[in-house]
Amino acid sequence: MEVRDSRRLTGPNILWNRPGAVLDVALDLGTHAGPIVAGWEDAARPMLVAVGWGKEKLTSRTFRGGVSLALSAPVDALYAATEVNEWAWEAASQKLTGGGEPEESFEAAAERLRSAISEESNPPLLNLAAAAGRHGVTFLSDDESASVGLGAGSQSWPVRELPEPEEVEWQEVFDVPVALVTGTNGKTTSVRLLSAIVQAAGKRPGFCSTEGVFVGSELVEAGDFAGPGGARRVLRDRRVEVAVLETARGGMLRRGLAVPRAEVAAITNVAEDHLGEWGIYDLDELAETKMVVSRAARRLVIHADDAVLAPKAKACGLPVTWFSLDPERPELAQADIACWLAGSELLLRRAGTTRTVADLADVPMTLGGAARHNVANALTAVGMAAALEIPLEAMRRGLASFISSAEQNPGRLNRFELGGVTVLVDFAHNPHGMAALVGTAAALPARRRLVLLGQAGDRDDAAIRALARAVWSGKPDRVIVKELTSDLRGRQAGEVPRLLAEELQRLGAPAESLSFAASELEAVREALLWAREGDLLLLVSHVARSEVLALLQTLAAEGWTPERPLPPP
Repeated sequence: MEVRDSRRLTGPNILWNRPGAVLDVALDLGTHAGPIVAGWEDAARPMLVAVGWGKEKLTSRTFRGGVSLALSAPVDALYAATEVNEWAWEAASQKLTGGGEPEESFEAAAERLRSAISEESNPPLLNLAAAAGRHGVTFLSDDESASVGLGAGSQSWPVRELPEPEEVEWQEVFDVPVALVTGTNGKTTSVRLLSAIVQAAGKRPGFCSTEGVFVGSELVEAGDFAGPGGARRVLRDRRVEVAVLETARGGMLRRGLAVPRAEVAAITNVAEDHLGEWGIYDLDELAETKMVVSRAARRLVIHADDAVLAPKAKACGLPVTWFSLDPERPELAQADIACWLAGSELLLRRAGTTRTVADLADVPMTLGGAARHNVANALTAVGMAAALEIPLEAMRRGLASFISSAEQNPGRLNRFELGGVTVLVDFAHNPHGMAALVGTAAALPARRRLVLLGQAGDRDDAAIRALARAVWSGKPDRVIVKELTSDLRGRQAGEVPRLLAEELQRLGAPAESLSFAASELEAVREALLWAREGDLLLLVSHVARSEVLALLQTLAAEGWTPERPLPPP
């Protein structure tokens, strides 16, 4: 038995809706979790009483090779809660392993933990949280700040300089609408597209994603802000009239949701990615993780074609807006709000009336329907917009205005036309995303097709080979396998490219159709030198996206054509 992680839970999470502390314990193969959970509970319960937390609760989650042990705690003492949990585990593990009596007596440990709780506790924070609840507005807190209300209706203070509840001008405090977006693929695109629709409706969106924090069209800060910290940045910005929050798996598992309630939450899809992390080992468990958003949402937007996700959505007890690329899906007829693809049209039914939202010809990001995954992303955004009661005409304008370009949606199906060569740049990094991208390329006319392929070293061999299979489903004429030197993550240089090439050749790729590049930018230059008029290049970019896009933008501006030299590196 080994403790893998001990951390705070600050919002609704995969275990429950409560704040508290969780301990992840790795178990030896064949070890039953039952006695371990029981031993931990026997240690934790009397200590909770001893520190004055007798009304707090315990829960656990067993997974392949381990168990998560959690206790609830007041939101102003979560660091101390981790110490309580760690003490309970040490006490339990000593008994379970026959390690004898602990060096610290129960009474001494209780005194130490009470002192830690007292030092951390913040009664004004609890008072403000309770007052926010009485006034029906959201309360948020972290190590630095606490706030009431959301967006334009929010007020924030340093966490140790809080007002008394009666000092707050509650008539000026309110919540703005919140939309959450999670899923394996399509999150960032759906977030950006919904934000464009919100802007078309005359409202100022604030959104966070793996690209940064944005208010309207302004980039507030670049970086990966798809977790609770990015969400709070948006939710405390008083310029924000509608908040659209990318909600990544990692943040939900590490901390929980940033916000306790939202008007709508969309789950784009569930596919194999990041399995084996944070106690999530299969698609069913991954779907359960994504469904954490249902703990906050008033309505879900769900892909009816997703066989893993759909049953969980049906069982969750919330109203569901279903979307589908198949107009015959039975869920569409059963839903009060639904949106789907019929021929070349995106349709929306709400309040018993079906209307055409847009033709795919007027939704640039779908490439006329060739990009089926972006058709699904468009339907996701339409479903969320409907839940937010955005007018149909604003949806049309937003869909028409959103181009999946390097400027509006960098690294997500960015298209360049270079002297008769079509170049697509995308971030696809798992088999599901790669299959969608290869399917898009297959639907576009081309004389020859090239794919640039690579993968980070933290995926297991099976996942790496699955990525190669997704590429070969499109039978490309050429594959350049790149080394991700900055993303080896414990593997030897050349190991991942070798696995990819082996799988491609096993599937039938001729050896002469494969080549290797030592870096992403080198691979892109090799692809451009190979290209001729009528070819299509699928450039999957992970670690040098800015440089790749800058090179392609330069070539487009200069009117570059195949067989001409490239600018010096």
